[in-house]
Amino acid sequence: MAERSSVLSFRSRPNLKTSQCTLIELTDHQPLWKSAHLSCSVSGGGGGYGNFGNFASVSMAEKGDKFEFAPSSAQLLKHPLVVLSYVPRDAAIFVAGAIAGAAAKTVTAPLDRIKLLMQTHGVRAGREGAKKAIGFIEAITLVGKEEGLKGYWKGNLPQVIRIIPYSAVQLFAYETYKKLFVGKDGKLSVAGRLAAGACAGMTSTFVTYPLDVLRLRLAVEPGYRTMSEIALNMLREEGIASFYYGLGPSLIGIAPYIAVNFCIFDLVKKSLPEKYRQTTQASLLTAVASAAVATLTCYPLDTIRRQMQMKGTPYRTVLDAFQGIIQSDGVTGLYRGFLPNALKNLPNSSIRLTTFDMMKRLIATGEIEFQKIVEENREKQSQNANI
Repeated sequence: MAERSSVLSFRSRPNLKTSQCTLIELTDHQPLWKSAHLSCSVSGGGGGYGNFGNFASVSMAEKGDKFEFAPSSAQLLKHPLVVLSYVPRDAAIFVAGAIAGAAAKTVTAPLDRIKLLMQTHGVRAGREGAKKAIGFIEAITLVGKEEGLKGYWKGNLPQVIRIIPYSAVQLFAYETYKKLFVGKDGKLSVAGRLAAGACAGMTSTFVTYPLDVLRLRLAVEPGYRTMSEIALNMLREEGIASFYYGLGPSLIGIAPYIAVNFCIFDLVKKSLPEKYRQTTQASLLTAVASAAVATLTCYPLDTIRRQMQMKGTPYRTVLDAFQGIIQSDGVTGLYRGFLPNALKNLPNSSIRLTTFDMMKRLIATGEIEFQKIVEENREKQSQNANI
């Protein structure tokens, strides 16, 4: 049997306050139980004073090998979810996010392709001599007529490849930033949630931005078949900077979107009664509501960055693009492709969140079953040792 050891730890509790009690710690660096002195006044019916010296608060914890009483092969076959407890929780969430993101992007790829065509048609029309605006139904018909059924999924592969690191970076960044923005009272305020979401969105966008540009070029520019082909052509003709065209508006656009989306989702879920908070239905409805508000608020910035990513774009700054789009197409030009984008984001958020909830429940169930089996095995070994 593995040797067990106890861990002795001392922790400072600056927020812990007492009434009429004073803890005096000497400065000669003696151990706490020798140098600490507690002075406490005790008031009652007849009054009185108590003086208590030399004390310590000790927290003891047993430290042992997690897998000392690990499930046997037969127990794993009987409880397959226990296997999930062998996977680090962060890694399990990472895989769940990657699978959910890839599935959601593939299902909604046709709407995404149509949205991109509608958003960038004005820039492409300037080179091709076509009309500057294209409608939703017209875009659907155009893709089917010119490229067939597979045209609706053109550019989906780089999007799926991009979403894997994007989801992982965004998830870990959001959790990290939430810890950084926690207030002195240990709570995360609304402003803190917004800041954490904004920073997480910008971090994940910066890391995966070149893949997003490749996906856009492959989806809307004719003549290219693979990511490598378009990447080599961009390097040869436009240089390395072309992979970061429109990065500024992308960061500006994604920051408020993720901030609003995450913040609304967290706050709404937190406000729900406990019995509904962890249900899949509540997660779906909350995700749809938060995505709808975030999309409506931040969509114009998405249109601006898409037009700035295009080869031959006349826009160099966000303000320049904003004014140019309004002069050319009016305010409605900022919302070109909004309908397919909204139709894509709502099921996209729902699919991702549903998958996350299912995975979290499976992981939690596996951990509970693992602990039960460990306790059973420990009890059996203890009984055998006493015989």
